[in-house]
Amino acid sequence: MLLFGTRAEALKLAPIIEQMKKDPTTWQPSIVVAAQERRSLLQQTMKFLNVKSDFDLDTSEISHVNAAEKLSQLLHNFNNVINASQPDMMLVVGDAATSLAASLVSFYHHLPLGHVEAGLRTYDKFSPFPDEMHRRLTDDLADLYFAPTTGARDNLLSEHHPAEQIYVTGNTSIDAVRERLTADFHNEVLDQIPDDHRLIILTMQRPESIGAPMERVFHTMKDVVETNPDVDVIYPVYPNSEVISMADDVLSNQDRVHLIEPLNHSDFLNLVARSDFLITDSGSIQEEAPALHKPVLLLREKTERQEAVEEGSVKIVGTNPTSIQQAVFELLHKPKIYRKMAEAPNPFGDGHASEKILQIIQDYLTHK
Repeated sequence: MLLFGTRAEALKLAPIIEQMKKDPTTWQPSIVVAAQERRSLLQQTMKFLNVKSDFDLDTSEISHVNAAEKLSQLLHNFNNVINASQPDMMLVVGDAATSLAASLVSFYHHLPLGHVEAGLRTYDKFSPFPDEMHRRLTDDLADLYFAPTTGARDNLLSEHHPAEQIYVTGNTSIDAVRERLTADFHNEVLDQIPDDHRLIILTMQRPESIGAPMERVFHTMKDVVETNPDVDVIYPVYPNSEVISMADDVLSNQDRVHLIEPLNHSDFLNLVARSDFLITDSGSIQEEAPALHKPVLLLREKTERQEAVEEGSVKIVGTNPTSIQQAVFELLHKPKIYRKMAEAPNPFGDGHASEKILQIIQDYLTHK
């Protein structure tokens, strides 16, 4: 059984599901969806990935309740699904509430649990919130740990998780990056940007970013465009009323700031491949952009993907306007700094994580 509730989870489990479909005599995936964000965005992603759910736990009625009540409802719903499906193993990814709920229910059912993207840490339980504790608790309940990097493995070992159950596989997000690039990609926004302009892609949507931090960043991006006449910014606006209103107020009157609707994953990656660098608060973009040799300025104070910072492809700038402007200036006007970030090694795997994970699971279940 595989489950997800966010676009990021769907994108990271999709390569595993695709590998399973190639061998139906071995694998019978049971796919559970419990939307943890805008349902329309998750549906768009599933359609793009050609992934259909076997169980759809509609959480729209509890989308506005507090996190504890939502987790309680998820526990109840997942318990019913496991009773109905009787899977051999549960596979979760990352750090959303769906993963924590499924991990707890799996534990109570004595159901083996595999955690894709295990071992990521900031060691600050409130940063990012609530993700950090979700993934730590999920790791405490897991039976197989699919660590994307040696750093994630070392985190798990330092916490005394069994070494024989930890596997460094790379991150499944890298598996599909190259496959989704298109040589003749066309987008109407790109047609509006002169060939000699530099392109920055902005993404910002995490709950803790909405409000004052986001407003600071939007005003900073407005200043960047006004002071660099050869720079364009593309921002796929997250469909949240507060985000939309703020983006309209601050950025909509700028000719070289392009506010667009969210893109499917393939279109987004193709935009990234044609950009100069990214400014983001995303987790998965910290993995995907280095695979495409695009520098990332991270709008957070801490990251659970410290390897990318250490290798040099990601720089933490937070939401302080001065820090952002200084980092943007360096990437725009200091070629040596840009090349160093763009050419930094990608620490997140070789694009074959899904195959490794399935072989490990097959061996585990065969000998269990």
